[in-house]
Amino acid sequence: MNKRFKKILKISIPLLLGIFLVWYSLGSSTPEERQSLWQSITQANIFWILVSFFLGTISHVSRAYRWKFMLEPMGYKSSLSNRFMAVMVAYLANFGIPRSGEVLRAATLTNYEKIPFEKGFGTIISERVADLLILMFIIGVTVILQTDELLGYLDAQNIKPLNTLLFFLGLVAIFIIGLTVIKKSNWLPFQKIRKLAKGLLEGMKSILQMRQKWAFLLHTAFIWTIYLVMFFLIQFSIPETAETSFGVIMAAFVVGSFAVSATNGGIGVYPLAVGGVLIFFGVEDHAAEAFGWISWVTQTAVVVIFGGLSFILLPLLNNRK
Repeated sequence: MNKRFKKILKISIPLLLGIFLVWYSLGSSTPEERQSLWQSITQANIFWILVSFFLGTISHVSRAYRWKFMLEPMGYKSSLSNRFMAVMVAYLANFGIPRSGEVLRAATLTNYEKIPFEKGFGTIISERVADLLILMFIIGVTVILQTDELLGYLDAQNIKPLNTLLFFLGLVAIFIIGLTVIKKSNWLPFQKIRKLAKGLLEGMKSILQMRQKWAFLLHTAFIWTIYLVMFFLIQFSIPETAETSFGVIMAAFVVGSFAVSATNGGIGVYPLAVGGVLIFFGVEDHAAEAFGWISWVTQTAVVVIFGGLSFILLPLLNNRK
């Protein structure tokens, strides 16, 4: 199997899966159910959607601003505009190839701000670690608030948390073994990997060398608070979801976060996953699915609009570079 074919599969399989899930969901519903879903979407309160859109934009600006706290300890300075546009093109790229955005984001600063790729990429990894810790905290709070209901949902979906934990532990063990082999080997490709890893490690260590650690932590908390608030506000755009409890909304938020991470920006999967959680907790089918679609479209609109503009403006605003 050649590299081109593998690359095509990596792009097409998640995308086709999302399209299939949308097709299957709509095809298996009755005309009346599809009509109810469409009415819930078209009659949604646009005010709350616009507020959510605005908050989503603010969260990305905060993420771009936060990035400087990790770059400065290594002696690199960059403009907020370039960091923001790098963040937005990264999110837009993830719609094509999942997780490719992080590479593009680091490459953008390498191109326009002359920041070594491996060091910039290392800061992005550190940033993702911080984000993962916040997400784990949110998951913990959600589990406490909805323990019985979540266990029931996982059982209904035939998902075994213990098996998932064992799988991740196995991946960690494989990673440690591979790291040991690379560290001790003198094979030329492994030497190149060690050189790249050294730069990545320096970038990752920047999170420990920051002079403004509290500012970084506050921005991290702010970003995730905004994520939750913009998701929470969508419920007020649909009358049937307006009274949904905060614990249920958090459960849907967690599932939606994983859906976005595992696919091309959550295409197809995110609305169905979020809607499925809300349906499980008793929200009417058409309202739950409408919630998922409105939330996804709102978040996607922020990325498409500002990501598209960033692709155009980056070379124009940095023509001397």
